[in-house]
Amino acid sequence: MALAITAYGTKVLRKVCDEITKDYDGLQALIDSMWETMYEAGGVGLAAPQVNKAIRLFTVDTVQVFEGMNDEDKEDLFEDEAPVKETFINAQIVGESEEVWADNEGCLSLPDLSGEVERPWAIEIEYYDKDFNKQSKTFSGYNARVIQHEYDHTEGILYVDHLSGIAKRLIKGKLNKIAEGKVAPRYRMRFAK
Repeated sequence: MALAITAYGTKVLRKVCDEITKDYDGLQALIDSMWETMYEAGGVGLAAPQVNKAIRLFTVDTVQVFEGMNDEDKEDLFEDEAPVKETFINAQIVGESEEVWADNEGCLSLPDLSGEVERPWAIEIEYYDKDFNKQSKTFSGYNARVIQHEYDHTEGILYVDHLSGIAKRLIKGKLNKIAEGKVAPRYRMRFAK
């Protein structure tokens, strides 16, 4: 079942999330609902705080983006790395490259907004997959960007926190409108009360 996405201004988006165990009540159903919610809203990633759960869980699917790219963009953004479709539980970024790159990002919790964010080109991350098997992997390019964006959600950080001071001031009015529920996205949202 598709869930409502929590909007900017909702307290859960600013919480450092809790780790969970494989016995977390309703975990598989929540993961399934997160995938459905992400696809219904047109996202490439979704973190548990975005569905009002303060837990360290997120989903990422860059396959759908990869399949729509031309060969040059695939080479630039993925190099020789395959796109990823994965569930990340209790993720911890344990390393990152010195090389950084800037690209435009948006967020389902901040509809109709985007901004240029600088992030490390590559990361090393440890996490549990949907079956609670321990993983340790390195991701780069577009995969790393999406994973870092969703990981930030589990740390209570939004992509707008990475914007320059001027960029933040330019979107302040739009952020206030989102927080007040004065937006009309094509997907269901939960607003701060």
